[in-house]
Amino acid sequence: MPCSPCKAGVADDLRKLPFMTSAVMEVFGVPSCRVTRCGYTGEDGVEISVPVAGAVRLATALLGNPEVKLAGLAARDSLRLEAGLCLYGSDIDEHTTPVEGSLGWTLGRRRRAAMDFPGAAVIVPQLQGKVQRRRVGLTCEGAPMRPHSPILSAEGTVIGAVTSGCPSPCLKRNVAMGYVLSEYSRPGTPLLVQVRRQQQVAVVSKMPFVPTNYYTLK
Repeated sequence: MPCSPCKAGVADDLRKLPFMTSAVMEVFGVPSCRVTRCGYTGEDGVEISVPVAGAVRLATALLGNPEVKLAGLAARDSLRLEAGLCLYGSDIDEHTTPVEGSLGWTLGRRRRAAMDFPGAAVIVPQLQGKVQRRRVGLTCEGAPMRPHSPILSAEGTVIGAVTSGCPSPCLKRNVAMGYVLSEYSRPGTPLLVQVRRQQQVAVVSKMPFVPTNYYTLK
């Protein structure tokens, strides 16, 4: 749901709600809604957690606006992939550390020093050293890369696997994320991906694939 500074139907001023914060407010007359400015699509937007009793009322009010269009999970999935955002259970899980997942930026300096978070004994040394594998972005021509597709070195050795992949609506090319051995994680590294029994050329790419547009107070 795209945000503007103050929309009719929202009780609070959304200009006070920067990226990754939330507030409980009335939305289109439905009380106790939690509005979270999380932008999981990579755009400036919100997710609304609404009490069950008000769900139909809120949905009806939103769809009464001609600018509002319904979109399925496949649309959201392609957008979050363009933004280089992880899907739990696919790109990260309980066996993945933030360092392996290229998410070290989520650990602030104080937390790193205090080591007061679950897994700190494993994760902090990884921040200061090396890990065996890393999550990377990939682009390729040809057929779309799909989850579980093997990733190979230029010499044909399996070095990882795709975790998410689809055609990018914005870039008009195929993008994916996956894990590879760390020595192959540098952007610009040419690799191969096995797609439908055929090997096609892929390139390690910086993420996000499409620049994000989050709202901050800076």
